[in-house]
Formats: sequence, structure tokens, C-alpha cells
Amino acid sequence: MNQIVQNITGMGSLTEQVVATDFLITAKSGVRNIAYALTETSSPEVRQVLKQYLDDAINTHEQISNFMVSQGYYHPDNLNEQINVDTKAAQTALNIPQP
Repeated sequence: MNQIVQNITGMGSLTEQVVATDFLITAKSGVRNIAYALTETSSPEVRQVLKQYLDDAINTHEQISNFMVSQGYYHPDNLNEQINVDTKAAQTALNIPQP
């Protein structure tokens, strides 16, 4: 992550984790919203397009998840470790200097 952004935010290396987490949450939301739209359409053409979008959104979510796991930001199979990561991130956020 850009050192200037890290210095401005006071978050150091945590900035990349925050961006990745936000991206993951957005990807999850996209999957959910596309799936909902898919169930609401009656047009076969629109349904086909939404199915492709859903596949793309699921693949994006998988890529982000894999990246986060490889960086140690996300531990979907180890709740205790994920709690430790989340607690550290929350503590860092609480320590960010206020303007």
C-alpha cells in the first residue's frame, strides 16, 4: 500500500487489510444482490445475463478471500485466530489520532 496513505491514516500496514476487507464485504453484497435480482426476473435473457454476473461475482469473492487468507487477514476456518485479527484491527482503529 502507498506509504503516504499509510502515514496519513496512521494505520501503517493495516491499510491493505482494511481495503481488502471492504472489498470482500462489497463482493459478498454483490453476490447477494445479484442472486436476489435473479430470483425476481421473468425474462430468460435477463436471467442468463444475471447468471453470468453471479458467476463472476462469486469468482471475485473467491479471489479476494484467497488473497486475504494468504496474507493472514482472514481465517474462515479458525474462529479464535479471526477474533485475534479482528481485535487487533479494532484496537488499531481506536488508536488512530483524531484531527
